[in-house]
Formats: sequence, C-alpha cells, structure tokens
Amino acid sequence: MKQDDPDIVWLEEPKLGLSGRLGLPLLVGGLTTTLRHLVGPKITVAYPDVEPKIENPLIYRGVHRLNRDEKGRIKCVACFLCATACPAHCIDIVAAESPWPDREKYPESFSIDELRCIYCGMCEEACPVDAIELTSLYNLTGRSREEMIFDKEKLLGVFDATKDTEPMQSPKLGGTL
Repeated sequence: MKQDDPDIVWLEEPKLGLSGRLGLPLLVGGLTTTLRHLVGPKITVAYPDVEPKIENPLIYRGVHRLNRDEKGRIKCVACFLCATACPAHCIDIVAAESPWPDREKYPESFSIDELRCIYCGMCEEACPVDAIELTSLYNLTGRSREEMIFDKEKLLGVFDATKDTEPMQSPKLGGTL
C-alpha cells in the first residue's frame, strides 16, 4: 500500500471539544435514561403472587408441544429436521416404521431437554408438518434435570392442555391463524 494510491481515502480524526473529551454527552444521555425509568410507569410484576399477562401468546416462546392430527395421532413424521435445525442440540428422536399407511416413519421416542433449549423457535420453523410448536406456558419448574427432559407423552400432554386456548397456528394443517 502506497501513500499516494488514489483508491485510498484518508480520513482525519475529528477534533473533540472539552465536553467530548470528558464524556459529558454520554454521561448526560445515561442520566436521562435513568431519570426516565425512575419517573415513568413501573412494569415490575410481583411473580408468583401476581401472574404476568402475556400480550400476544401467539408470538411468545414457552414450553414445547407435539401436535396431534385430526385422528388423534402424533403429527411428527420423524424427519429429523427439527433436531438438525436446533442450535442447542436439545432434541433427540428415535424413528420407527409407521403403523399407519399415510407415512413412512413416526417417532418411537421424542424428547426435548428444556433446560438446554434456548427457545429460539428454529425447531418450529424447520418442521414441514407443523408437528412441534412453542406455547405460551412460561412457568416451567422441576426438582431435577430428569424432570425437565420432556418425552413424547409429556409433550403430547402439553398439546392436550393447550389445544383449546392456543389453536395450531398453521391453517393448512388444521389450525387458525
């Protein structure tokens, strides 16, 4: 690189005044934000005494569920796309030959480690049949690590508990948007 190269544009460092050198604009901006939070409305909720209200449950990412089709069967076709897309590698699927004629495989075993999950929604986006969804259930507790690994039965139980309050999101697969 030559000093007189015409393709190089040399920039001069801007001259700072006394306030810029002392950091006064940054200090005033930070204090303004602090005062706005002190004077503004309080949004703290005394959980668990007061349950928080989720404004839009359709966009909240809470506990997973496995959806059922109109015949009550698990929708999952064991394609492994959710496990592949998961950045936390918390989904484990064991496939088996399907007893139903309309699909090749189904999950013999399906588990999600809810403690490892980062609730990004990539599994939901990757699923071609909308078998897995994130619900608005947020109060997820357990006394051991084993309790926080949700197997197929537990995930289908979440579907049974939330199917009336949170319908499936895909209209083409039986849901309402």
